[in-house]
Amino acid sequence: MSAFAPGAPSSDPSGHLLPAGEKGTADVAALPFSPRGEGARRADEGAPGATKIIKQDLRKHRPVKTAQARQLRQNETEEEYHLWSDLRARRLNGYKFARQVPLGPFVVDFLCREQRLIIEIDGFQHAESIADQRRTEWLNANGYSVLRFWNREISRERRSVLETILAALQGRLEFSSELPSFYSPAEQR
Repeated sequence: MSAFAPGAPSSDPSGHLLPAGEKGTADVAALPFSPRGEGARRADEGAPGATKIIKQDLRKHRPVKTAQARQLRQNETEEEYHLWSDLRARRLNGYKFARQVPLGPFVVDFLCREQRLIIEIDGFQHAESIADQRRTEWLNANGYSVLRFWNREISRERRSVLETILAALQGRLEFSSELPSFYSPAEQR
């Protein structure tokens, strides 16, 4: 596949990015990214009945989370292992990633601190998870974007996953409130 040309990429029917100029019909439910939902914006604005997100000090050392992150690094899934082999040592266009990073009260799968981008790999247990939604809202409130992929996408379509991550890092994704798995605090502004 050729490198992306400058400009905003389109999506193909599987929801993955195409180089600029190529067109496809996007299946909204299959796309791997979407901005943060309206409910979170209303909460931030103090709307009645909305839950307010409380920011916490991200730098606070939490020994329990550090130990949890260390254990997760030692017991990584096959999908985490394969994606880490592509992200480590600045292998993705020079972007530096860390894995299983304690961040506030959470441990995130992969983090590019420079771009404040978090990559999460989810199995079936994460489908429609309220806890994951709250976690993402907290991370967004603290200035991080979250990009989620299913395990099967890492196993079957790793090149497309990497192209999507790269497009997010380079700001080449067009965000829409209708896309399901990319949560970005930038869209609130």
